Amino acid sequence: MDILIYGIINSFSLALMAIGFTLVYGISRLPNFAHGALYVITGFLVWSLLNLLKLHYIISILLSLVIMGLVGAMIYRFVLIRVRGMATSEIIASYAMGLAILEALRWGGFKGMTYTLPVFIPGSIEIGGVPVDLQRIIVIGIGIAVVTFMWLFTHFNRTGLALRGMAQDEHAAMMLGIDSDWMALIAMALGSILAGLSAIVLLPLGNIVVEAGYNVLILSIAVCIVGGLGSWAGAVLAAFMIGFLQIITVAYIQSHFHMVVALLAIIITLIVRPSGLFGKQKELEERV
Repeated sequence: MDILIYGIINSFSLALMAIGFTLVYGISRLPNFAHGALYVITGFLVWSLLNLLKLHYIISILLSLVIMGLVGAMIYRFVLIRVRGMATSEIIASYAMGLAILEALRWGGFKGMTYTLPVFIPGSIEIGGVPVDLQRIIVIGIGIAVVTFMWLFTHFNRTGLALRGMAQDEHAAMMLGIDSDWMALIAMALGSILAGLSAIVLLPLGNIVVEAGYNVLILSIAVCIVGGLGSWAGAVLAAFMIGFLQIITVAYIQSHFHMVVALLAIIITLIVRPSGLFGKQKELEERV
């Protein structure tokens, strides 16, 4: 029962981490390797607003999400737009920015185990005899809400439909008058907000450390590669597969092997099916 419950919680955690990365790549074909840095900087930003400026927790969260949206838009507008279409340069540029952000936080003194965010609701409940923190229940609720919102946004909102059109066929969408750069900027801003939201929900379960940025990036890449780059449904399914495998590994082997599961998932997927579960980009090569 504990494997089932914590497997579900871990799966929703991975989905929250990866959905912003998947969104950006699905819309603009930009691999945002600064994703983990945006996750960590959100945590430190909320902590700073809460503890240094003494703002209310909710106000700190809302301000941080707005700032992260602006940061994501600026990263695209001033850096990534100049290398868009050059795959290697996109990866190097975004990873370099992420690395600079993380190491600047470390250099600025944001290191150690002293930085924490308060949980939304303290306490725990028992489900099937297994104690579960209420914050982890909130992770599941927000995970479901985010996935539902993204589906509704991309099916019934005009901007969301334009983003969906760009993801399906960029050239056809441009022929219909949709601005590719504007959609990529919106996707980058929204992806940064989603990265920040995942940090706000997940970081109260532990400490805010710089190393979390690297872990989140690896896990997000693993989920997106297994699910198929650019596929939101694939990312959710992959999050559940990797999430349960990690919990099983922790339960029956050792806890420090849970990152190995993600790395093995990347390697096996790239060997067996490079396009992932729902990816379409390399299907032709695989058939040949």
